[in-house]
Amino acid sequence: MVTVYTTFPSASGRTPAEFRERLAQEARWAEAAGCRGMLIYSDNKLLDPWAAAQLLIARTEEFVPMVAVNPVYMNPFSVARAVSTIGYLHERRIDINYVTGGFHRHLRELGCGLDHDERYDRLTEYAEVVSGLLAGGRPFSYDGRYYRIHGASVTPPLAPGLTPGVFVSGTSDACVAARRRLGATRLAYPREVSGYGEGTPLADGGIRLGIIARETAEEAWAVAHRRFPRDPMGEEIHEIAAETVESQWHLGLSADAFRSPGPEGTYWLYPFRAYKTFCPYLVGTHAEVGELLARYLALGASTLILDEIVEEADLRHSLTAVRHAEEAAA
Repeated sequence: MVTVYTTFPSASGRTPAEFRERLAQEARWAEAAGCRGMLIYSDNKLLDPWAAAQLLIARTEEFVPMVAVNPVYMNPFSVARAVSTIGYLHERRIDINYVTGGFHRHLRELGCGLDHDERYDRLTEYAEVVSGLLAGGRPFSYDGRYYRIHGASVTPPLAPGLTPGVFVSGTSDACVAARRRLGATRLAYPREVSGYGEGTPLADGGIRLGIIARETAEEAWAVAHRRFPRDPMGEEIHEIAAETVESQWHLGLSADAFRSPGPEGTYWLYPFRAYKTFCPYLVGTHAEVGELLARYLALGASTLILDEIVEEADLRHSLTAVRHAEEAAA
C-alpha cells in the first residue's frame, strides 16, 4: 500500500481567518479520504511549521503533520522538545522531514556558509541528536563535528507509540548517504520515469508530485491548462531563480523543464517551469496516471506526497489513480 500525504496550503492572498478555514477544509478532505498526513514546508518566507502543525492537529482527529526541519532554524534539543511536548499535550504524532535548504540567499541571511555536502553531514548529526533525545527518558550524550550533547534529556519523555517517522529530502549522493545512516525515507521530486534505468533507485523512498486525473484525458488536460495557463513571466522568474539554487533535484528538473516544457504523455513539467509549484504533474485518465505511477512504485517508491489540493474532486480523482497504480503494481 502507498502511504499518501498532502501538502500544506499556501497562506498567500488569504486573511488569517480565510487561511485557517482553508487549512481545516483541506485537512478534513484528506483525513476522510485515508491520507496519513500533510507536509508542512519550511523556509525563510513561510509560516513557522511548528505553529502550523499545532493548528493542523487542532483541526483534525488523527492526521499527522510532517514538519520540514532545517538545522539553521532550531537547535536539535528544541525540535525534540517540541515533538515531545506535542505528544504529551495532544497525544498525537509528528513526522519529521529533514531538509538542508536549497536557496543560497536564504542560507546567507541566517549566516550559513556550509557547502552542499557539509550541510548533509550536519543534517545527519542533527537528526541523530533528535532521535537520541526522543529515544527515552535517560540522559543522552553525543560528540559530533557539529553538535555536542552532554547528558541531556527531554521531559516528559515521548510515548513509544508516537516516535516520528523520519524523512530526508534530496537526490544527491550526500542525501543518499544521510538516508542510509539515519534509516530514513528519502523524498524526491521524480524525473521522467524512463530516465531511471533498471533496479529500484527509489527504494525506501517517496516522491512528491501533483495529479490531475479524470475520466477522460481531454477532461484532465482541460483542467490542467485552465489551472496552469501559459505564463511567460513565471517562466522568466524560474530562469532567474534557477541561478541561485544548488539543490540537485531543482537543477535536474529545471534542465528537463527548460528543454521540454510542453505536454509529453502523462508526465508534465509546465507548472514547475512557470514557477507555480516545485513538483512535476501527472495528467490523464485514472488508468493512464495509475499506470505511470505504478512504474515509480516498481522503482521502489512507497510514499506519495500530493501537491496542494485545489478542489475535493482533485483528491478523489488522485486517489482513484493511486488505487489503479497499486493494483497494477500488485
